[in-house]
Amino acid sequence: MNIACLGGGPAGLYFAISAKLRNPDHHIVVIERNRPNDTFGWGVVLSDETLDNLAANDPVSAERIREHFAYWDDIAVVHRGHRTVSTGHGFCGIGRRQLLVLLQERARELGIELQFETEVTDVDTYRREFDLVIASDGIHSKVRTAYESVFKPDIDVRACKFVWLGTRQKFDDAFTFIFEKTEHGWVWAHAYQFDDETATFIVECSQQTWDAFGFGDMTQDESIATCERIFKAHLGGHALMSNARHVRGSAWINFPRVLCERWSHENIVLMGDAAATAHFSIGSGTKLALESAIALADYVEAEPTLAEAFQRYEDERRLQVLRLQSAARNSTEWFENVERYLDLDPVQFNYALLTRSQRISHENLRLRDPAWLSSAEAWFQQQAGVSGSDQAPMFAPYRLRDLTLKNRVVVSPMAQYKAVDGLPTDWHFVHYAERAKGGAGLVYTEMTCVTPEGRITPGCPGLYTDEQANEWRRLVDFVHAETDAKLCMQLGHSGPKGSTQLGWQEMDAPLPEGNWPLLAASDIPWSERNQIPKAMDRDDMDRTTADFVRAAERARDAGFDMLELHAAHGYLLSSFITPLTNRRTDEYGGSLDNRLRYPLEVFRAVRAVWPENRPMSVRISATDWVDGDGVDPSEAVEIARAFRDAGADICDVSAGQTSTRARPVYGRMFQTPFADRIRNEVGMPTMAVGNIFDPDHVNSILMAGRADLVCLARPHLADPYWTLHAAARIGNDQQVWPAPYLAGRDQLLRLAQRDEGLI
Repeated sequence: MNIACLGGGPAGLYFAISAKLRNPDHHIVVIERNRPNDTFGWGVVLSDETLDNLAANDPVSAERIREHFAYWDDIAVVHRGHRTVSTGHGFCGIGRRQLLVLLQERARELGIELQFETEVTDVDTYRREFDLVIASDGIHSKVRTAYESVFKPDIDVRACKFVWLGTRQKFDDAFTFIFEKTEHGWVWAHAYQFDDETATFIVECSQQTWDAFGFGDMTQDESIATCERIFKAHLGGHALMSNARHVRGSAWINFPRVLCERWSHENIVLMGDAAATAHFSIGSGTKLALESAIALADYVEAEPTLAEAFQRYEDERRLQVLRLQSAARNSTEWFENVERYLDLDPVQFNYALLTRSQRISHENLRLRDPAWLSSAEAWFQQQAGVSGSDQAPMFAPYRLRDLTLKNRVVVSPMAQYKAVDGLPTDWHFVHYAERAKGGAGLVYTEMTCVTPEGRITPGCPGLYTDEQANEWRRLVDFVHAETDAKLCMQLGHSGPKGSTQLGWQEMDAPLPEGNWPLLAASDIPWSERNQIPKAMDRDDMDRTTADFVRAAERARDAGFDMLELHAAHGYLLSSFITPLTNRRTDEYGGSLDNRLRYPLEVFRAVRAVWPENRPMSVRISATDWVDGDGVDPSEAVEIARAFRDAGADICDVSAGQTSTRARPVYGRMFQTPFADRIRNEVGMPTMAVGNIFDPDHVNSILMAGRADLVCLARPHLADPYWTLHAAARIGNDQQVWPAPYLAGRDQLLRLAQRDEGLI
């Protein structure tokens, strides 16, 4: 086969080597626009796993590369005068120029033709003259641009500015992150050794800080001198160096995240940064390139046609690339918002940095560095008022006003649709009592409605009669007598989403018959099928506020430990907050302040009758998931701040369910970033919800300071004793079990120890 690799970076060179090894009869030419030793980076980072893959593919080049590696196990974080070190991370670095030289030498040995200082001007010429064209021409790929309508690239230019520098200062003991507060804002560096004499030193900052320094108007020398001044205390008298001095203008850039809908066209295939990029903060761009090169070389030899090889390449590599890009996106966004976290204690800040990509979890950190994690857990417990304990963060107590929760696990509200005329039944008693016995610190009721017309479905419970209050009191008395769990009553009004079918019938669809009238901020139905609600007038508002107050008084008298006001998910109060359903032209519509006016009136009225020593929460939808319209996470910050100022002790941060136009983005812990932002920008305690199902998730969220409590719904539907079982899984024998169940506890702990090989 006659093969052209357009681009002589690691992707093009390593594909050429891999393909030639599989079939020495291939004629392969690598065409590079720069000179052999030109490169715009300093060092690249690879993992032990990638090294093993290289060794299996080509032992000769792998051994030569390995000889030039700098190895380190530690990550050091320098922040607020503290240097925190953790170990067990297993990285290695090599100079980008050295890597290219080694790959060029290996390519020549195998008979691969190398052409340097050759511009690719007419892509179609190569497509016609070669059987296979590898487009490995980097982030600004000319090939990708030439066939943009086919490849359909999505290029997301990220927010921070960075410049790739080098230094003779040694960082050979750890991959080092340095954060410096300057007169213009925070500036940080990613530094790591890649040979005996030289280290990479990437300087990064926000656009606002970059503008304030005036970096855009500086010469290269002035820019470097400014960076040297900022990081003087860490450079040991050494200079910073640039190998991009031939670049016109500033060498600072914004990272472009590249993702293409397709990777191939006829006999052309994208590889490396031309196909997909991964942010330098997780150091995996070269890993992607090398492993994609190996895979494609395999498929070209194994499949009968190029089309089938390309299809397999896309099918099998895309998932791996997307996983890495997802981790890279998490890492990128963490650094873009790092100023949100820089007031955290150095212990918590270090943990947040280590787990920023979500590739490293709590228990994974324990495997890497058990001593450091144990000390961090002890720190977390100490912050919670417990000395001498290194239990996992999920088992730290938490205090809100006079309420102390035994741990940070919350049984999230879960609609049961089993009430009869708003009256809780034995189903509710058994359901909530079981979960209270299951070890969680706080158990929520499902949304409990303040009027018959405020129910979502005929099966939803209420708190608008004394009989209902008596049934709830029976549950509260049992839970308080038999467990150490606390109970939170969630009060709400369905608004435009009321008078609908049970959850296991057709969700949010109107009843076939017997519908009741609805209220909302505006006369906008939930969908074309749902009935049109009445836009509330002043009398409706006053009457409904009074309904909330009476329900809160009943919850108070029933002995609930905590109260939450439901202002999310498109229900009544949410219908005021989101502009998607609030089209009012009076003082309750328009600006966010106006849209919040009535929900805050209700909250203040309820807070006034709720005991001062008991906490109140509010649940909000932090985004409507509607691009360019509706509530977004920045507005959610202001919503949370307004409720905090009205007396909310904690914000239960959910998202969406406010419009049929919503396009949510799901994934593990997918709503946690909203809780994170509110907690660390508003300075308000938060609860995280949404696809959280593993103790690792809970501990990671808490330890990183992303939320104060963690809510789990579906896991508690599947297992009422999720918290006690989670404790046993991680070897924690300190949780209180109901006395009749102690024999079951002992067996579970023995089985967990056996599974871990401890007995």
